[in-house]
Amino acid sequence: MTPTRPARLTGAALSAALTLLAAVWVLKDLAAFGSPSDLAWYWAGDHHFLLLRGGSATSLVDPVLLVASAATAVAALRSRHAASAFAATGAVTLALRFPGLWSHDSAVLVTALLDLALATALVGTASLGRGWVTPYDQRPTRPRTGPGVAAGVLLAVAALVMAAWELYWVTELPLEITLDRLTGGRSVVKAVLAPPPAWLSLVLVALYGAAAVSALGRARHGRAFGLLAGTFLAAGGLAETARTLRYELVARFADIPTADRLDVLTAGYGLLAGAAVLVLLAGRGVPAAAPSPAGMPSPAPPSPPPPGW
Repeated sequence: MTPTRPARLTGAALSAALTLLAAVWVLKDLAAFGSPSDLAWYWAGDHHFLLLRGGSATSLVDPVLLVASAATAVAALRSRHAASAFAATGAVTLALRFPGLWSHDSAVLVTALLDLALATALVGTASLGRGWVTPYDQRPTRPRTGPGVAAGVLLAVAALVMAAWELYWVTELPLEITLDRLTGGRSVVKAVLAPPPAWLSLVLVALYGAAAVSALGRARHGRAFGLLAGTFLAAGGLAETARTLRYELVARFADIPTADRLDVLTAGYGLLAGAAVLVLLAGRGVPAAAPSPAGMPSPAPPSPPPPGW
C-alpha cells in the first residue's frame, strides 16, 4: 500500500509545520549568538560557549530534525512512496521531543506538545492514509544486496559503539548523575530544548539498530530509516571531529588519555560511516518486477506446439 494523494498532502503539511517549529528555535539561537559559526561551534560542543548553555535553546538535534522534516515534506510532494519517511521522521521526533514534557520552561513545554502532536499525526498518516496498490503500480525498490549489507553493518557497529559508551559512563559516574543523564536532572547542563544525553543515546541506539536490521534484510520500506540514521550519525561525527581538531586532540593523539583517544576514533568513525550510509542507501535500488494481474489465465501454448513443450 502507498499513501493516497490526500495523505501525502497531509504528511507534507505536517512535516512543514515541524520544520517551521525547529526553524523558529534555530533562528532564536542565531539571534542570541550573533554568528552562524559561533552557533555551529556550540552545537559541536565547543567549551568556549559553556557559559551560554543556560540561556541557549537548541542543540545539534534541532538542525538535524529540521533537515529531516524538510526532506520528508519534499518527499511527500514528489514520491508516492513517502509512508516510510513519515513513519521514520514522526517516530524519531516523538522519541526526541518526549523529555520536553517535564521541562520547567513553558516555551519548551508548548513546543514539545506541538511537536508530539504533529509527529503522532505524521505516524498516523503513514499507517492509516494508505491506498491499495494495484498490480500495475510501481512499488518501492529494495536496496541492492552489497550496499544494503554494507550500510547495515556500519549502522550495527555504530549502535554497538554508542551502547558501549553509555555503559562506560554508567560505570564511571555516580548513580545520581547517571539518572540525571537519562531524565535531565539538575546535574546535567544542556540546551533547554535538547534531550538528556543518555536519553538521546538510547534513541540513537534504537534508530541505528532498527535501520541496521532493515538494511541487512533489504526491507522495501527501510531506506527512510537508514537515511535518517545516517544523517544523525554523520552529523554527530562531523561535530565531534570538528571539536577534536579545534582542540588539537588529533595532533596530540599519543599523549591524551585512552578515553579521549577512543572519543577521537568514535568521532572519525561516525563521520565516515554516516557519510557512507547516506551514499549507499541513496543509490538506486533493485527494480521491482511488476506482478501479473491476478486471475488472468496462463498463455495458451503455440499451435502446433514446438518439440519439448
